[in-house]
Amino acid sequence: MRRYLSAAAVRLPAKLAGIAAVWCVTLLYVLFQGGKTSFMLFTMVSVLMVYLLAGGFTGVRRARGARTLLTDGEKSDLLYAGGHLHVKLEIALPGLLPIPFVVVREMLKRHNGESWIFEESFVPNFKGQGELRFQTPPLERGRYSFSETGISSEDIFGLVEHKGSFLAQGQFRVLPRIVHIPRWVLYERNSRISGPQVSLAQSRRETTQINGVRDYVYGDRLSRIHWNATAKTGAWKSKEFEHESLPKTMLILDGTASAYASSAQFELAVSAAASLLGFGVRERIGIGLCCLDKNTKVFAPAESAAERQKMVQYLIDINGEGRGPLVPRLEKGYRMFPKGAYFVLISPQTDGNVLQTLQWAESRGMTPCHIHVLNPAGSHRGNKWPSELHSRGIMGHSVSSLRELPAALGGDGR
Repeated sequence: MRRYLSAAAVRLPAKLAGIAAVWCVTLLYVLFQGGKTSFMLFTMVSVLMVYLLAGGFTGVRRARGARTLLTDGEKSDLLYAGGHLHVKLEIALPGLLPIPFVVVREMLKRHNGESWIFEESFVPNFKGQGELRFQTPPLERGRYSFSETGISSEDIFGLVEHKGSFLAQGQFRVLPRIVHIPRWVLYERNSRISGPQVSLAQSRRETTQINGVRDYVYGDRLSRIHWNATAKTGAWKSKEFEHESLPKTMLILDGTASAYASSAQFELAVSAAASLLGFGVRERIGIGLCCLDKNTKVFAPAESAAERQKMVQYLIDINGEGRGPLVPRLEKGYRMFPKGAYFVLISPQTDGNVLQTLQWAESRGMTPCHIHVLNPAGSHRGNKWPSELHSRGIMGHSVSSLRELPAALGGDGR
């Protein structure tokens, strides 16, 4: 008998086991002593036991929740690196028993294994409902999801703690940081490196082929007015003509793990690639992407925003786990590289491996260019790599932060 009682005591919480022992004592008191006093004590302890047991099968153990993700007050599942996410969690606790307070424990996981824990408390209303709001810290590029939410509470006497959990769906993506690039000397008409056959994207001549309809801009000629679209919409519309084509561009993102001195340096390389993709869509330049990560992934050059979005989505998950020289990895996807394209290598390397890669591109009829990504936390004195590339007839730029990229590409810095 003692063995069974000891096993039962081990399974029960310490405080609940103590109350169960008191209940057994009052039961024996009623059986052997009798009387109103013993019966009153037994009744009070029995009601307390029923309340504590009922709280274990209702309330937090059957909790349900719904999550809403907000960015700047608007519902969204997409934000850029460095931004905050506002989380609203609505919780319902079924049951009629009063609950003094509830402690909620949240865990946010990143695709690379990093995690953050948030712990807050709230007091539910008479219907057992409550709302919890909190803000995440600044988040970096990646995919995030909330794991199972843990919830706990105590009875009104503070004798027993009840625990439960529920899963409220909450996944979102954080895009790489981007910067606006107004111009790129690679596409200038008189660029010594790019050649006389290239014109500035903004000054490309229009063809006679209609590409669509756009809003009227003050100064448009009368012949450009699209009368049918204007009549249907009630607003002035102009014809959109196709522009003369420019050479395609391939962005090569070096994902070699050993090449980067810090995670911030790799994030700079990813952000530079994302910013150049935005430049290509804005200026209607066909830009493709080749990621030399653990596996080689190639996206063919495209001008549409939908294709650019696919490339940016791929950049969300890239981790920089590549191994080995660049050229053998480029050979795997070379068939998707268009002839005569610009070959833009985004890499922190400056050794013979990079020169070999740029010469490989030149030997296949492409115009090479190197964007040298420096370590933001390192010293950059005596960096002569862009000058060395220019002496070889290759365009090169060095950037140590994302805000330097527009000036470097625009010819105001190296």
